[in-house]
Amino acid sequence: MAESRSALEILRAPDDWSPPPAAVIALVGDEPFLAGELLGLIRRHMVPDEADRSWAWREFDGEAIEDPRDIFDEAATVPMFAGATRVAVVRSADPFVTKCRAMLETIVAAPRGHRGLVILDVKTFPATTRLAKSLAAQGAVIDLAVPAKVDLAAWVRHWAKSRHGCALEAATAQRLLERLNNELGQIDQAVQRLAGAQGKGGKPIPPEAVDDLVGSPQERSAWGMIDAAAAGNAPEALAALADLLASGENPIALFAQAATSLRRLASAARLLGLPPGAGRPGSFDEALKSAGVAAWPKALGQAREALQQLGGRRARQLPQRLADLDRSLKGDASRGLRARLALERLICMMARQAPGIDTPAGRAAATGGSGARSATATNPGTRRTRT
Repeated sequence: MAESRSALEILRAPDDWSPPPAAVIALVGDEPFLAGELLGLIRRHMVPDEADRSWAWREFDGEAIEDPRDIFDEAATVPMFAGATRVAVVRSADPFVTKCRAMLETIVAAPRGHRGLVILDVKTFPATTRLAKSLAAQGAVIDLAVPAKVDLAAWVRHWAKSRHGCALEAATAQRLLERLNNELGQIDQAVQRLAGAQGKGGKPIPPEAVDDLVGSPQERSAWGMIDAAAAGNAPEALAALADLLASGENPIALFAQAATSLRRLASAARLLGLPPGAGRPGSFDEALKSAGVAAWPKALGQAREALQQLGGRRARQLPQRLADLDRSLKGDASRGLRARLALERLICMMARQAPGIDTPAGRAAATGGSGARSATATNPGTRRTRT
């Protein structure tokens, strides 16, 4: 969004930022963690005394507002004795903005003066509208989206140090993003647990700590199921899936966790299958890192073994298999035994195979010509499944 400030940038150096002197501020996007942190930062600036917050800081549901004048009157009331600024926060404000656009444009065009502040928490805010252009010119539009080119792992490390007083190794931040699918709220809670377990001021927290401490027992079981499936250990993965479904886990949530890791394997296989000189990585690990696999030995080792046992053909088929499974889980296989069967089919598709079942060309593409042996050769007792 043109001339908007990034919430990530503001939170990286919160002491260097203060709310603009505008009558309205728009928080734009669908990232509840960043929205909550920005609102907390604005509250500390506008209503520094906690004793004033009961009357000076009011929040409203934008979908339940019957008379918009209630919002504007709340912000316009000038306190007689206190020094706090009245703030009216409109959550889920998209319908409110649509209904009151003309009134908001009038308010934004005039200086705020001694009046209070209206904060709009919206999912969308088209930059081409007159309201958005006016607010952007005043620096009053804050983008809650995570920029595509931002180094999110570096931001997480900085956040852990500045907010929670703990140091993370670079691979630890990558592991958190991978395990928690870039969910910043969950990552913040995970960092708190890691900091509490280690204590402040200690050595940088290694990535191994993530698997030990982060996530609920069900989440850790789900990660184990995904790792076993990617490694081709179908019996272990199927047993874990049965336990997770029996404990009430949502099949769609399990699929979402698995899809993130499996798409990385597919991307690495595609890169390794490129002709020499056409962007093909120089090594196996470079392909995995380019595909988004965390750059620490355990993660790279697991991904390398998984991709070698899958082979190039099956690995490159994963995106289509995942797309088909996504449609099934949101359609005819959305619950019960059908959902379980759909997930079991994906696991069995990745099961270890005897040497020679995968095509030589596909195997060579996935391993970069290394001729790596299938894991079945070293584990003949594992059940083999043809796909």
